Amino acid sequence: MEKALTGVRVLDLTHVQSGPSCTQILAWFGADVIKVELPGRGDITRTQLRDVPGVDSLYFTMLNCNKRSLTLNLKSEKGRQILTELIKRADVMVENFGPGVLDRQGFPWERVREINPRVIYASIKGFGPGQYFDCKAYETIAQAMGGAMSTTGFEDGPPTSTGAQIGDSGTGIHAVAGILAALLQRTRTGKGQRVELAMQDSVLNLCRVKIRDQQRIKHGPLTEYPNKTFGDEVPRSGNASGGGQPGAAVRCKPGGANDYCYVIIQPQVWETLAKTIGRPELAQDPAFATPEARIKHLDEVFGIIEQWTMKHSKHEVMRVLMEADVPCGPMLSMKDLIEDESLAKRGIIADVHHPERGVFKTVGCPIVLSDSPIEIKTSPLLGEHTAEILREVMGYSEKDLEQLRAEGVI
Repeated sequence: MEKALTGVRVLDLTHVQSGPSCTQILAWFGADVIKVELPGRGDITRTQLRDVPGVDSLYFTMLNCNKRSLTLNLKSEKGRQILTELIKRADVMVENFGPGVLDRQGFPWERVREINPRVIYASIKGFGPGQYFDCKAYETIAQAMGGAMSTTGFEDGPPTSTGAQIGDSGTGIHAVAGILAALLQRTRTGKGQRVELAMQDSVLNLCRVKIRDQQRIKHGPLTEYPNKTFGDEVPRSGNASGGGQPGAAVRCKPGGANDYCYVIIQPQVWETLAKTIGRPELAQDPAFATPEARIKHLDEVFGIIEQWTMKHSKHEVMRVLMEADVPCGPMLSMKDLIEDESLAKRGIIADVHHPERGVFKTVGCPIVLSDSPIEIKTSPLLGEHTAEILREVMGYSEKDLEQLRAEGVI
């Protein structure tokens, strides 16, 4: 079946996570993603955090499904010539090298545009133009400098990073949006364009509600926050929902590390919630009857709810509260999720067969298209498709390939 991006060729000059997370989604949508890697080593994540000796790590395999691997030495003149020819035949080029790396190899945006005026050239960096542009960025640095860490954690604790990779994969999905928009615009203009992303900017975009609160705090305390005091910066507020409805993580039976359920109190369900936990009188108690009354002592309110949840498992709590139309959700560990049958049935947790490491599990595509179903294929071995690509795209003969191997170009 034809996929959404069938016929779109993507040159993937990315590594680690921010770029590969973007190009993997493009590949799932049907694009022919050619991952360009250094001969003999490839993407550094092939060997990072290995759990099985001598094979590609899960770090690599889970971010590079459905791609083809081409090894190419860009430090050689012939390697750069081949890349030039590939750019001529590409629709999209994606890179996440440090600032200026591809420029120094002879491929700044201006040159790429000369080679192929129709190409979409996407660049992912840590920071946009300005005082931080040349600084190195990693996931947690992006969280630190994009506002996530300063607003995550508890009031009396240090800034805390989230387990969600909002700096790397968060930027990757922003890149997908930019590339698809540029491809759509090209159908009208016939011209390619540059797509630029900064990890700091992407994290800040995901912290949009905190910028909202930074402006609100000028006019007084943020009453939906559980904090007792406020300064001139948005504080860390633990597990407060951050929205218009108060919420908290309450402990459940039997009291393990993840035996919690997150409960949100909407005004319209307070009376039902009070009855459900066996405290119907709270619905009429002036200290608890209205949102304005409850907001003044949320710790006590959720403490009362927790007295009930501690008698039940987190899944029992969810079942009972959902039947009462109370928003809630249990804390699901990675073990819970990887073993979740409903996620497996939908392909969100998927088994993938790798030729060297055997079957591994990966997270499938979270974007479901009715007419472009996702078929997850294993990540490529290093240089697995070099000869295939150069024969198919460039028309090279076996003699040409042998010469390039002898010269260390591929």
